[in-house]
Amino acid sequence: MASLIALFPNVIEVLQYVEEDGDNGFSRTQATGILSYLKTFDFVMYLHLMFHILQVTDLLSRALQKKDQDIVEAISLIRGTKQLLQTFRESGLDPLLKKMYSFCQANGIASLDMAEYYKKNGRRRTNITNRHYYEFDIFNTVVDMQLQEFGDRFSEVGTELLKNIAALSPCDSFSWFNVSDLLELSKFYPYDFDCMEMIALEKELNMYYVIVCQDERFADLSGIAELARLMVDTKKHKTYPLVYRLLKLALVLPVATATVERCFSAMKIMKTDLRNKIGDEFLNVALICTIEKEALLDVTSDDVVSQFQKMKTRRTQL
Repeated sequence: MASLIALFPNVIEVLQYVEEDGDNGFSRTQATGILSYLKTFDFVMYLHLMFHILQVTDLLSRALQKKDQDIVEAISLIRGTKQLLQTFRESGLDPLLKKMYSFCQANGIASLDMAEYYKKNGRRRTNITNRHYYEFDIFNTVVDMQLQEFGDRFSEVGTELLKNIAALSPCDSFSWFNVSDLLELSKFYPYDFDCMEMIALEKELNMYYVIVCQDERFADLSGIAELARLMVDTKKHKTYPLVYRLLKLALVLPVATATVERCFSAMKIMKTDLRNKIGDEFLNVALICTIEKEALLDVTSDDVVSQFQKMKTRRTQL
């Protein structure tokens, strides 16, 4: 979108060329339709609105795609992005309109007076003003959709879970360590911690914190993965088995969540309208091939032919 905003005059020029000198009537007609829409105030509104939303969420999106995920930083980015979206929802329309008017003036697009009555296709629609339409029917609707989607993806329970996991972080000499948060974390796993273990966990956490803070080997760790490895190397996973169990659960959670997300994403790709009657067995095989692409790189064509031949007796060898 940044490129479209920056190169908008060039895009218009190319479309005008296609409109006049296109190879066929279809391309010329298509260029005419696109040109007419690009020069509308509605398009300018959606362009700048979505561009701002993508700017706000870009940093969080990039952070969540990193392989070495920092949970503490992810939590702060989630909360910060939520706050910025909410602030934009409450007071972002006027600055956005200012940018839109400037863009329209620079590119020869007719601007609208927000105090006038809203017209659709040249006809007055209702007694609402342009300001009312663009604020409530477009601006608020789009931003509310983003906030709702954001809330579904990063619910309060999920954010609280991440905050509790962050209490295990050894960064900055265990500065995020908090016994209360870790006890709350254990409550998310009632099948892994019974009542007696919950009581023992609090005492074990207090002792664990005192010991690791005094041990120089635990001073410069960068994440819970390194902490788990060092606990095994120093045999502390046997001394503090409940703490180590929490570590394992914290390490498994992102992997399990990412695996489920990958499966649903792959299912959307595989089960299209043309494959709406796909069988379960074939769907499973297709999903495995889609999800485990890296593992399948080691499988040769000869391996596939050999496996196919072994499935049952055939008249001739392939």
